[in-house]
Amino acid sequence: MPGGVSSPVRAYKSVGCEPIFAKSGSGCMVTDLDENQYIDYVGSYGPLILGHCPEPVVAAMTKAARKGSSFGMPTEAETKLANMVIDALAGMEQVRFVNSGTEATMSAIRLARAATEKPAIIKCTGCYHGHSDGLLVEAGSGALTLGHPSSPGVPSAITDNTLLLPFNDLDAAKQLFEAKADQIAGIILEPIAGNMGTIPPAPGYLEGLRELCDKHNAILIFDEVMTGFRVHRGCAQSLYGITPDLTCLGKVIGGGMPCAAYGGKAELMQFMAPAGPVYQAGTLSGNPLAMAAGIATLTEVLDPKNEVYERLEALSAKLQVGLGEAAWEANVPVTVQRVGSMITCFFTEQENTPVTCYDDVAKCDTEKFAKFFRAMLDEGVLLPPSQFETWFVSFAHDEAAIDKTINAAGKAFTAL
Repeated sequence: MPGGVSSPVRAYKSVGCEPIFAKSGSGCMVTDLDENQYIDYVGSYGPLILGHCPEPVVAAMTKAARKGSSFGMPTEAETKLANMVIDALAGMEQVRFVNSGTEATMSAIRLARAATEKPAIIKCTGCYHGHSDGLLVEAGSGALTLGHPSSPGVPSAITDNTLLLPFNDLDAAKQLFEAKADQIAGIILEPIAGNMGTIPPAPGYLEGLRELCDKHNAILIFDEVMTGFRVHRGCAQSLYGITPDLTCLGKVIGGGMPCAAYGGKAELMQFMAPAGPVYQAGTLSGNPLAMAAGIATLTEVLDPKNEVYERLEALSAKLQVGLGEAAWEANVPVTVQRVGSMITCFFTEQENTPVTCYDDVAKCDTEKFAKFFRAMLDEGVLLPPSQFETWFVSFAHDEAAIDKTINAAGKAFTAL
């Protein structure tokens, strides 16, 4: 395998050490091949909101596997999960399942272009929407970590219709729409940036984009692959009270299995084949194992009696405060930003300097983060191996795990 991995960030190049090979996971803990155990804040980069191997999900997948793993035919499970997603999101009237977030965003953009008959799509610098050619421009996450904001092999002709904006800059968005409204099919963005670390939207930013899209006949696409059912029962769009035209989902809706989706207003989704002329297909889309895992996961997190989001909020808030205090005591300037159970510790030039866009992220001290990462690993805490990744707290974390993490951070900060 190139670099020995199936996805670039797993190689740990940016943190200067050899990658951890996972052997097993249970609750909030992961065990490597050498039997070392770590408190896990990677969480498969977001899907494992209930932690590793939650019993309801394992039981549901086991039951489904005994009936068949793939049919290439419609199944009742697809309809059940689709209804759960639609019921949770006010603007979601129809949904199409795919296998990855990349497929979901790529398909949503194709749909937006077809519906508006316009070619250009706006994305925000530092936001990552998968590795399809047209979106791999100034991308976040692994692309930033490796120092490749774009990629060789992507012809300029393909990216000519990808327009860039700074995240959280509404004035820049207004100027771009004024100049090229007749070309802009829509804008795609993470309502909470997560692929350059956790960056919440500025007050009025999402509302402003909604107004611009309405004014200029453009499609507002929320990439909630990461934030969907992670930050709120109704995803980020419910948290902020903004209804997009199309939503891309992934991670949590598959419960750790390869699963994603895109959906929105029926009038838009009816463009998709076989109802309409816009083509998109997938042999394993909606496969029974992924549907079973997704149904079991959403059943658990959406049940108010389980108080999943209340617990996640309390634990994550404690972690945020604890990290800030530990850094202050060690005289290490950091900015800890959080929305729900998504959290990032940015190594900023000064303490509590707001990080609002890619330019702010680019100023962070990646070498200091790498040292911090290695020190935390030595203390038995596994973080995502990049300053540009979000940490994830799961329902399986508890007060003891958070306390151990804060204590480990205190030692790691002191060692810098």
